[in-house]
Amino acid sequence: MEGLDRYLGEVPAWCPGCGNYSILKAFKEALEAEGIEPHQFCIVSGIGQAGKFPHYIRCNTFNGLHGRALPVATGIKLANHRMLVVAVGGDGDMYGEGGNHLLHTMRRNIGVKLFVHDNQIYGLTKGQASPTSMEGMVTKNQPFGVLSEQFNPMAMAVALDCGFVARGYAGDHEHLKELIRLAFNYDGFSLVDILQPCVSLNKVNTYEWYGNRVYRMGDEHDPRDRVKAFAKALEWGDRIPLGVIYRNDRPCLEKRIPVISGAPLVDRLARWQELKEKLSASLKEFY
Repeated sequence: MEGLDRYLGEVPAWCPGCGNYSILKAFKEALEAEGIEPHQFCIVSGIGQAGKFPHYIRCNTFNGLHGRALPVATGIKLANHRMLVVAVGGDGDMYGEGGNHLLHTMRRNIGVKLFVHDNQIYGLTKGQASPTSMEGMVTKNQPFGVLSEQFNPMAMAVALDCGFVARGYAGDHEHLKELIRLAFNYDGFSLVDILQPCVSLNKVNTYEWYGNRVYRMGDEHDPRDRVKAFAKALEWGDRIPLGVIYRNDRPCLEKRIPVISGAPLVDRLARWQELKEKLSASLKEFY
């Protein structure tokens, strides 16, 4: 198959108008632009509407427990760092249940690419507040409004010296595609937080709400300046910046482990299988 058809998976079951459709399309177009074939990448997810993402793409997949995509993705990357390994999840999945794993994946700087579909609410379980829900937001489970302060994933990532930190928006398709391509090509861990309206359950952060606030950062922003990046990461409200907020040149984990830095572990396993077969043949001859 040619073009985007070669990534064709199951028919999506998201709500009409969901921001996930734009993310899926931008992701496929980024793969095509980079010439990445279905057998050359793997997508790992947990639970949630975003967790269904790998069902809708033809590729290697692993769909596991809520919030546990990053440990599995790390294992796959260590076994075969030649493969593009992607983790996807929602804001609840990655910043709530998976928060602990996210911290340590950033610290290790493994070359996994993480795309968070951030709709600021739990969608699959019908609308309770997530870590990125805005303070005061009224939901079915928070009738008096969210009492906790809104979690800021960009500020946390910059504070932890995360290798690549970016924010995209499902309503700005072309820009999002370019961010995904940049994340693919970064050597270490990449976090792309994607603002994504939930048309069914989040009546606050709508397309109109984002449209009045998001803007693309220009060349005046230097993503290698960590102090200025932190200031950008804190910007939220009337103005919300999109683009690469921060990046550094820390070496990725897989290149710092001596036993796999030269060649992927899967290649060594293949050689072990060859040795095992030769040994088995020798034993049969002996006996």
